[in-house]
Amino acid sequence: MNKQILHLAIPNIISNITVPLLGMVDLAIMGHLESEIYIGAIALGGMIFNFIYAFFSFLRMGTSGFTAQAFGENNKKEIILMLGRAMLFGMVGGLLIILLQYPIDQFSFFLLDGSNEVESLAREYFYIRIYAAPASLGIMALSGWFTGMQNARYPMYVAIFINIINIGANLFFVYEMGMKSEGVAWGTLIAQYLGFALGIILFFKKYKNLFIFWIGDDLLDAQKLKRFFKVNTDIIIRTLCLIFVFAFFTAQSAKINDTILAVNTVLLQYLFVFSYLTDGFAYAAEALVGRFTGSKNLYNLKKAIRLLFMWGLIISIPFSLSYFAGGDLLLYLLTNNQEVIDAASPYLFWIGTVPVVTFAAFIWDGIYIGATASVAMRNTLLLSTFVIFVPAYYLLNGPLGNHGLWFAMILFMLSRGILLTIFAPKSILTFP
Repeated sequence: MNKQILHLAIPNIISNITVPLLGMVDLAIMGHLESEIYIGAIALGGMIFNFIYAFFSFLRMGTSGFTAQAFGENNKKEIILMLGRAMLFGMVGGLLIILLQYPIDQFSFFLLDGSNEVESLAREYFYIRIYAAPASLGIMALSGWFTGMQNARYPMYVAIFINIINIGANLFFVYEMGMKSEGVAWGTLIAQYLGFALGIILFFKKYKNLFIFWIGDDLLDAQKLKRFFKVNTDIIIRTLCLIFVFAFFTAQSAKINDTILAVNTVLLQYLFVFSYLTDGFAYAAEALVGRFTGSKNLYNLKKAIRLLFMWGLIISIPFSLSYFAGGDLLLYLLTNNQEVIDAASPYLFWIGTVPVVTFAAFIWDGIYIGATASVAMRNTLLLSTFVIFVPAYYLLNGPLGNHGLWFAMILFMLSRGILLTIFAPKSILTFP
């Protein structure tokens, strides 16, 4: 079982690492131009797409859980139809994003605050990259389907390929063609469509025989679609809660002062680094839990959950220790601004607690997605957000300031793990 977990987790960890790597390269390319406005342009434009694709993340998660269960049942008709439904919704969603680009632009830049010059460049970036939406959502659908099929290598191949193409194209457009932030947008657009094409090629290479089980009339089966929409609606609500928490955290940081905003932004990167790593095991949980739920194999389901938490603990303790021991060195890795470093030092303690406090929530997320136990996931996030996080912030902010904000974030993560543990016996460890 450990071998199966690592076989799924390691490729997903590699795939996840490519996400911040690409962002760092884009920032480095823009950071070596003659003005900082280009950094601001891709930061604002990139933020818009991060929120859009976070909203559509249900496409990967829901597809993964349903496909893994069909795989466990050896239901080949449902396996191929699940891919058809995911791709259909991905393409429709991508086209809707393109059609609604103007209202998205107006709403986004109403909320975002940047100089006129930065906003003008960010809009240029936005109106180029927006046309990658169908490919980006198609990649999400394919990645979720491959994961459900217990195949973590294909998403890894696609992610690595996309990043290589993206970095190469960005360098070409910026340094050879003389473009600025719009060159980065064109690089992303091209990389997304080529990555989507690679995903399709990989599918046909290994899975084309599944088309013999395709029954077109069942693609839009009302009962299947109802369950698909129900689970994905719950996942959307869960994701919106997460977006709210981090947006609220950032907004309250900005209200304190610009220095604290910079401090918390830097410190959050270490939470994100750990989450990228742990999500490799969460994706493994999606595949294995879905498979054993589909086959109704309670023994292997419990064993997989137990071992997944063992791996979560194994990686969280060294991370916590290294975060505690790292001290100001952690800050120097990301900034050389002495004012930010001095202001951040009192808050390093919170980053040290992050791995051991958060790993349970991350692992449980993968388990619940695999079991398509979306109601408990949704309720957990609603409770953790509006019963724990928000009240804790308003109670602690006055006496503790920024420490109160971090304490509220830690309580939010801790409560997610505790509540998902409480809900598990009825949500995960029983079969209909």
